[in-house]
Amino acid sequence: MKNEESSTKIIENQYIPTAEFYTQVIDCLQDYAVFTLDKELVINSWNSGATKLFQYETGDIIGKQFDTIFTEEDKKNDIPNVEIAKTLKHGKASDNRWHIRKDGSKFYAYGLVYPLTRDDGEMIGYVKILRDITERKKSEKYAKDIEDLSLDRESILFVLSHDFRSLLTSIIGTAKYLQSNFEKMKTDNVKEMLDLLHQTSNDELNLLDYLVEWARLKYASEAFAPINVELSKCVSKIFEELNESAVANNIRLHNNIKEDVCVFADGELLLSIFQNLISNAIKHITSGGKITVTAKRSEAKVIIEIKDTGIGMSEEIQRKLFTPQITSISNKGEYDKGVGIGLLLAKGFVEKNGGEIWTESVEGKGSSFYFTLPVSKPSSGN
Repeated sequence: MKNEESSTKIIENQYIPTAEFYTQVIDCLQDYAVFTLDKELVINSWNSGATKLFQYETGDIIGKQFDTIFTEEDKKNDIPNVEIAKTLKHGKASDNRWHIRKDGSKFYAYGLVYPLTRDDGEMIGYVKILRDITERKKSEKYAKDIEDLSLDRESILFVLSHDFRSLLTSIIGTAKYLQSNFEKMKTDNVKEMLDLLHQTSNDELNLLDYLVEWARLKYASEAFAPINVELSKCVSKIFEELNESAVANNIRLHNNIKEDVCVFADGELLLSIFQNLISNAIKHITSGGKITVTAKRSEAKVIIEIKDTGIGMSEEIQRKLFTPQITSISNKGEYDKGVGIGLLLAKGFVEKNGGEIWTESVEGKGSSFYFTLPVSKPSSGN
């Protein structure tokens, strides 16, 4: 009996934490953003960790809707309500996603949402807990970039081993035949074979140029350095370089990009993208055709189109574009063993600059190659 009285006294004398105590503890969690929502998803409390992470002072954020911290894309996909629905169904919801700070910059966070209830079980709202894991995300992205670089290198080497071998085999075979049969061959046949040798040698030289360009731009000692680049000047420079080839094939080049259209990209890589795509278009246009380059702004990016009046491509060829299995076609509409490395380079360089590339084509009516580039430097956390 004495022991029971003693235990009761100890319990009675223990400190029982108050709501204020818990508030102070939560406010000390500087590495965690902790805030609560009412049942209408209005923010009604905000700790100092949330201020540090989101940049909103308590007075600025209280009363705002839950979706304030979500990206526009997540808002369109109704992610805030999806989180709440999962919380109600499973008792909690967790996620890894990008969130928006007050200044518009992004950070990547691991988050949890729990329902808040009174002692009697009545639900009064929700609590959201987040931790910034942007650095971990960057590390994962770096690892993926290394993996992609390895895959890209394998793709390039696949093309090189196939095309170099094919072209050299053709050159060696033709030269050997001429060496053995030159004296008994007709002049016209000799000329035809010499023309073939000349063309194949040029193809081999072009392939070597692609290899040198890939190595120089992919592994050059200078760092990737994106800046604001005026597109019209970039296209004009490439047109000057390719003018001789265009004139020789009676092809007109049109630069329809306005002078004030700029993108945020590495200048050297951008020149290489235009070089590869426009020279590819010249190769696949018959005499009298034209190539037109245009650009238009779409939200935070610019969409560039390189349109030609060439022979177009079948759906089968379009599916194989930008892969090591690409098959080229001549400007006569005949299949040949073309060099797909130029399009692989263009794809890699566009993606390195944060863009996408695709094509639209109709057989007999020409092709359009599209790629996107950001208008300005991406926000931190991207």
